[in-house]
Amino acid sequence: MVSELLVAVEHFLQTLFNMVWQIYWPLAMGLIVSSLIRNWLPVEAVLKYLGKTNYKSVATATLMGMMSSSCSYVAASMSRTLLIKRAAVPNAMAFLVASTNLILEMFIVLVALLGWAFFWGEVIGGLILIVTVAIVFQFFYPQAVSDELRDNLAIQAQKEAQSMASMQSDMPETASPESSSKPQVAKLGLWQSLSHSAGYYRMDIDMIGREILFGVVVSSFLIAVVPLEGWRSLFIDSATILPGWLHSVIDVVIGVLVAVIAYVCSVGNLILAAALWHGGISFGGVIGFILADVLTIPMVRVYIGYYGKRPTRWMVALLFVSIVFTGIAIDGLLHLSGIELSNTHLRPLNQDGFGWNAATILNLVFIPLSIWYYRLGKGKGEMMM
Repeated sequence: MVSELLVAVEHFLQTLFNMVWQIYWPLAMGLIVSSLIRNWLPVEAVLKYLGKTNYKSVATATLMGMMSSSCSYVAASMSRTLLIKRAAVPNAMAFLVASTNLILEMFIVLVALLGWAFFWGEVIGGLILIVTVAIVFQFFYPQAVSDELRDNLAIQAQKEAQSMASMQSDMPETASPESSSKPQVAKLGLWQSLSHSAGYYRMDIDMIGREILFGVVVSSFLIAVVPLEGWRSLFIDSATILPGWLHSVIDVVIGVLVAVIAYVCSVGNLILAAALWHGGISFGGVIGFILADVLTIPMVRVYIGYYGKRPTRWMVALLFVSIVFTGIAIDGLLHLSGIELSNTHLRPLNQDGFGWNAATILNLVFIPLSIWYYRLGKGKGEMMM
């Protein structure tokens, strides 16, 4: 009994280490980039291209998201930055979806695990979701809720500006990027401006660090403890007498709910998606599961910290409806196309996190860099200790 417990604990710790090793460098890099954008990107530029919702602004937000990090926490931070810079809510949500679902790293793993059908399913599903999100948030996100969101962000921005002014007393308090029409780097020396950006990074880590840790620990525990058969048992056998459309709806809804409660980061998310597909979930259910990485419990807690409870409730509800619609639409398109996909084959993937590979090299760079950058954000006095 004791030996089995020790084996389970060892497996959990190994899974936790591997997951942290997989996500550390993209998380650190993304949050650093987000802090630099927050400090240097002029408000006027965001207002010009993302201040109003139309097909050009949604396309711009989508392209920006595709070029950003795949980590959902970073996507949440950068979408918040866009909202602080006065981007329209639908454009910020389009960015959030694109930066977590239409990126190269995900496509590579999808093809490796599930084949090219899921690559095209993710691309088409991601685009459907972006358009759906833009429309839904444009017409159904109440103006009063949007105003409350803006007020909460304004209060946070003011507190952050005051906090950094007290930490870096040699910088003028009026040099807030939200109230400036020029990039901060043009007003301050490069080193001072970098220190100012690091202050945003530090406050972002302080705000969402516990939620990130919570998500990684929970997801590692679920991967280590819950057998794949446990997830597969959630889905209704396709041989039941339910109509095809109802079976699809149930599979998609369950897939999204599984993603909400069984959050796994990075590659682990796609590994579980492959296991669910092998266990009998519909094609649209898998796509819905993957797209729902923006609705996990840790992510919802981050949204509450960023935007407040009521704006988050509306945001989560509209994202949920949009993702379920997208999964059902993907199943419908597959049915209309007449393509038959088999779920009897599951390709293995090496989940070892540590080794002499690209992840190790990038972590050797970003672990010390992120620690230094965090300390820089505490102010020059402490940085020079």
